[in-house]
Amino acid sequence: MKSVLIPLLACLAGLSCGGACATVAAYEPFLLASPSFADNGKLDAKYAGDDKLNANCVGDNVSPPLTWSHAPPGTKSYALIEIDPEGRAGLSVVHWVAYGIPVSVTALAEGEGSQPSDKLVGGRGTRGHATYFGPCTGPGLTHHFVFTLIATDLDPKALKPGLTREELLAALASHVRGAAGIIGRYERP
Repeated sequence: MKSVLIPLLACLAGLSCGGACATVAAYEPFLLASPSFADNGKLDAKYAGDDKLNANCVGDNVSPPLTWSHAPPGTKSYALIEIDPEGRAGLSVVHWVAYGIPVSVTALAEGEGSQPSDKLVGGRGTRGHATYFGPCTGPGLTHHFVFTLIATDLDPKALKPGLTREELLAALASHVRGAAGIIGRYERP
């Protein structure tokens, strides 16, 4: 720890630290991305929810592909939460809660979150789904869908299935190593 802390402090203070500053700068930020949309980019209609009883759910309910890199030191598993902060008139909607994703997993393929998977443990979103459930916004409304990937020091099998967002966050309180996020915008066609 001391071998990293002293050069880091020297770099921050603008002091000369020889090659040690290059070592400190070599740490890459924890990143979450999608090959199907840029951060704050538009989500395709296929990622919208599919519910014949709700006229606003006009998609195929396919989860978007996600990739991540540069896990923080000490990471053993990941948790993934997707929320729509504008949903339910600003009370928010939780669209996806997944966790127990092993550190060896660095991506979820398109559609992989829409069904049970051996790569993750399903939690419970606002509608009670244990898998991804896509946007169901009204006509002419644009909502932001915030995907947050949380790196944890928990064993992938440490948490039971079916946790809500609030239960998951409480369970992770002292186990977070870092987080990364991406936002997708959706407007019903």
